[in-house]
Amino acid sequence: MRVTEGKVEFEVPDARDGASEGRGDDVFYNPTQELNRDVTVAVLRAYADREPRAESYLDATTASGVRALRAASEGWAVTAADTDPDAVSLARENFDRADLPGEVVERNANALMHESTFDVIDVDPFGTPVPFADAAFVGARDLVAVTATDTAPLCGAHFESGVRSYGAVPRNTDYHPEMGLRVLLSAMVRTAARYDIAARPVCSHVSRHYARTYLELDGRATKADDCIDELGYVHHCEDCLTREHEFGLIAHPPDDCPACGGNRVVTAGPLWLGAIRDREFVAAVRDAVDDGMGEAARARRMLDTVAAELDEPTHYDQHRLCKQWGRSANAMDEFLSDLRAAGYEASRAHYGGTTFKTDADVAAIRSATAE
Repeated sequence: MRVTEGKVEFEVPDARDGASEGRGDDVFYNPTQELNRDVTVAVLRAYADREPRAESYLDATTASGVRALRAASEGWAVTAADTDPDAVSLARENFDRADLPGEVVERNANALMHESTFDVIDVDPFGTPVPFADAAFVGARDLVAVTATDTAPLCGAHFESGVRSYGAVPRNTDYHPEMGLRVLLSAMVRTAARYDIAARPVCSHVSRHYARTYLELDGRATKADDCIDELGYVHHCEDCLTREHEFGLIAHPPDDCPACGGNRVVTAGPLWLGAIRDREFVAAVRDAVDDGMGEAARARRMLDTVAAELDEPTHYDQHRLCKQWGRSANAMDEFLSDLRAAGYEASRAHYGGTTFKTDADVAAIRSATAE
């Protein structure tokens, strides 16, 4: 089956059951990840302007090679790796067919990343990226891009698996997409810090069934310390939905909810509590999206929202709050306008159509938006 994405045309095996989820013995291409790849191309364009000396790119788990092909079409010196000989053969055929330069190797990505250095390393496995994280931060000079598709462990729906994989306590809250992203960021930041490397997210998003982040690296231990200082915990009341956060690697959970007095307060962490992106860089990424991308409109909308989001470490869902309060939800723009009129900051969040961020607590949100 011949497929076109962006500037490249390539071959993939005929789709089988489960292909849209990236599963199956002969599935090498996941069409639902086109947004992910479109944004990746835009990030590479923006990062080439941000760091002109960056030129080499490793696609650590290449499968059909589509991500590597698209990077090569942008002028990056590409290496694509996979342990599956059939995937390597297919990726090589696609590079030859597209007449693009690039090296496709049948190698264990961790071994390759320990032996060689690349300006940008992209880790996009099926499931958790944790097994590749140490080697990626050792082998990258400038930027590490990471996708996690194991959203249930990240978000706390599969609690024990999340604890094992990410070394953090996740919680399945009403802001579970952001919970997952911040658990992922925490794990990546802590992994990089072990090597005295600061890994700071310059662009991140959650879309469909995955979390994606791009981490810019700094080899100064003091900068790694600064990143560790942005880790902490969220204390969430399951009764009234109030949440508080604290910085630091030692949690001090309250015995009872400070808002409603209930005793169903759960603690999540350590989480990344800092900004999930660099506003100026995300704006540059948005400008780098072109109309030839299949998900251009969606990418632009998402990136606009990501750039404008407040830096609060959790978001709210308007419909969840209104259900809690026993009232109908009004239009989101009106809802946010009421919050701003009451003196609070408020912005939409990219995690869903009814999600938003604000510096108001739950009681203040309820009061400010009362009919």
